[in-house]
Amino acid sequence: MSQFIESIKIEDQEIFLLELHQKRVNATFEHFGKEGSIDIAKIFKDLEHDENGLYKLKITYDLNKNYRTQLIPYAISEIEDFQLIENNVYDYSFKFEDRKEFEKMINKAKASEIIVVKNNHITDTSYSNLLFLKGKEWFTPSTYLLNGVQRTHLLKNKKIKEAEITLQNITEYSHFQLINAMNDFDDMFIYPISKITNLPDGSRYLEI
Repeated sequence: MSQFIESIKIEDQEIFLLELHQKRVNATFEHFGKEGSIDIAKIFKDLEHDENGLYKLKITYDLNKNYRTQLIPYAISEIEDFQLIENNVYDYSFKFEDRKEFEKMINKAKASEIIVVKNNHITDTSYSNLLFLKGKEWFTPSTYLLNGVQRTHLLKNKKIKEAEITLQNITEYSHFQLINAMNDFDDMFIYPISKITNLPDGSRYLEI
């Protein structure tokens, strides 16, 4: 049976974006025709976590409502460089535990992290959604692999906008950053677009 993961920010004993995480888990059960769900708030409460600081709560679960948890101290780390890699067939609409396809792409790349290009459009890195800066505004690709909770939260609160970001227009943006449940808007490193080592300039980017 397929297993899924939910990675949740816990800081100073507070759980973040709980409603959006629960909504995504519920939608996973519903999509695969299963009644009910797992209760993230109860799972966290039962852990009796009483430590301050930043943690990642990782819940691995299946559609029979079996689950296991890991509560891991978390620190944001800087990434050295990025590489565009083409994959026109990969579907990561749900947060599957199986990440073999991502690992395959990373192993093929010659950079610390990948940015997946699907049908000529920019999507996500191997573990995050993306934001791109043009002028003073931040935009997120309308063509994502996974609609992350942080992405949803920032769009709802009008802190970012959606845009069609492609190989043809990516160089119109000056900087980019990575967002996910653990990394909020402007909460982490902002990279110049030149950190992408194979920006389109007539040379071929990686295919898989």
